[in-house]
Amino acid sequence: MTLRISTVNLNGVRAASKRGLTSWLESHAPAVLLMQEVRADEAITRSLLPDAWDLRVVPSRIKGRAGVAVAVHQDRAEFVGDARLVLDNEESDVDSGRWLETLVRGVDTLTPIRVVSAYFHSGEKDTPKQEAKMAHLPRIAERMRVLLDEASGVSPVESIVCGDFNIVRSQRDIKNWKPNHNKRAGVLDEEIEFLNAWADAGWVDVVRKLAGDVQGPYSWWSWRGQAFVNDAGWRIDYQYATPGIGATASEFFIGRADSYDARFSDHAPVTVDYDWAR
Repeated sequence: MTLRISTVNLNGVRAASKRGLTSWLESHAPAVLLMQEVRADEAITRSLLPDAWDLRVVPSRIKGRAGVAVAVHQDRAEFVGDARLVLDNEESDVDSGRWLETLVRGVDTLTPIRVVSAYFHSGEKDTPKQEAKMAHLPRIAERMRVLLDEASGVSPVESIVCGDFNIVRSQRDIKNWKPNHNKRAGVLDEEIEFLNAWADAGWVDVVRKLAGDVQGPYSWWSWRGQAFVNDAGWRIDYQYATPGIGATASEFFIGRADSYDARFSDHAPVTVDYDWAR
């Protein structure tokens, strides 16, 4: 069976809903949808999704900020057990609404997998925002280590960590590398080291694996100027999979809108099909 998983930073579920999120869901038909920057509580988010979707949401404790969610289409997948709603016990208000992990299972499969909706700090070089980002990343790294270990343990559980990581991995992941490298958050070597270290440890950057050694494919374009028209994008939305399920990834799609006016977010959905039949 093919398990289709999509991840997207909504830039606010209310705005995305008005701009065509539901139409996109109907046309692309993911089984599992991971959302970041929801910026709403569970009741509001639930009211904006079609009835066929079951939902788990972790809102930020700071109103109007962050928020992550996982939804499953009732005809294609289901939740298994309880969710983990925090990254760790060091969570502060500024770190809330940035990590949600839950087990899901396709309707035709027996073995659940863990999916994580993650929203990393955006940061801003040489400011407290960057300090918060750099304090958050080692804590994420520790959880990533645990999940990778669990995937090869006695009772293995495969994981896919999806979301807006707000970091590129290399010059292949950003149109304008030279003007931004080590000058702007998201393109700093100290950030990039984390993503590459996880890949070196065994995590599969699924889209890069499937796309190969090419420029892009980008998933974010600024609302400002001509970035979208000129495809001056960044690849900052990822699906990082543990090796077992990463090996089953067969195809990916970047849901880049046909035109600037057709966008429901400044991020495009990143969708991967996994041939997961266990």
